[in-house]
Amino acid sequence: MSSEAAGRERGGVARPVFVVALALFTLVFAGLGVWQVQRRSWKLDLIARVEARIHAPPAAAPGPAEWPALDAATAEYRRVVLEGRYLDVSETLTMAVTERGPGFWVLAPFRSDAGFTVFVNRGFVPEDRREAEERRRVAGEPARVVGLLRLTEPGGGFLRANDPVGGRWYSRDVAAIAAACELGAVAPYFVDADAAAEPGPLPQGGMTQLSFRNTHLVYALTWFCLALMSAGAGIYLLRGKAEEEPGA
Repeated sequence: MSSEAAGRERGGVARPVFVVALALFTLVFAGLGVWQVQRRSWKLDLIARVEARIHAPPAAAPGPAEWPALDAATAEYRRVVLEGRYLDVSETLTMAVTERGPGFWVLAPFRSDAGFTVFVNRGFVPEDRREAEERRRVAGEPARVVGLLRLTEPGGGFLRANDPVGGRWYSRDVAAIAAACELGAVAPYFVDADAAAEPGPLPQGGMTQLSFRNTHLVYALTWFCLALMSAGAGIYLLRGKAEEEPGA
């Protein structure tokens, strides 16, 4: 057998394997594209629901009877109102990165007139103005707070765990913060106060980050293009085989 014939024989064996592999790639890439289209639809629905919630009239903040049923799909970013008093307990600073640069969120425990305790995120302070003297004292004062309900953020931030002993907080983990402050049971959420809740310049309320990345269309087009390329390569191999057969 000549080397040319041997090469054709090896090519004839390998070609079906490549065609099958390309067919599988086409199916996988197309499936990923469809999945991204579905994710885009979900993201657009989420954005629409959040927009509706943040512009709705505020409702009473959920009490203990409602806590077990709270989830992100139905509760996150709901506009709520609290009436009561800030507790005379030291505020907790948690790391924040905002459009104003790095700094801290100021979390203060609030005892509602309904009889439960919830943390209020009073707002943002820059790193160089983190000291308590830089912001208005609110402990013990009656207050009415309107803001957005946010579910607890357990664990810590990206690659950094919360350090209750050292007082370093990278996420707003309300249960852990409550334990560190010896507060007992608290709501499994916190409230991001509106800007109007703070009469002074600091902390700056109303800075809830509401931008949602929606790059699913780009990803979908990428996967569909890869599917087309795989399908095109498979068709090219099949055509090449068909052209070789008449003169085989």
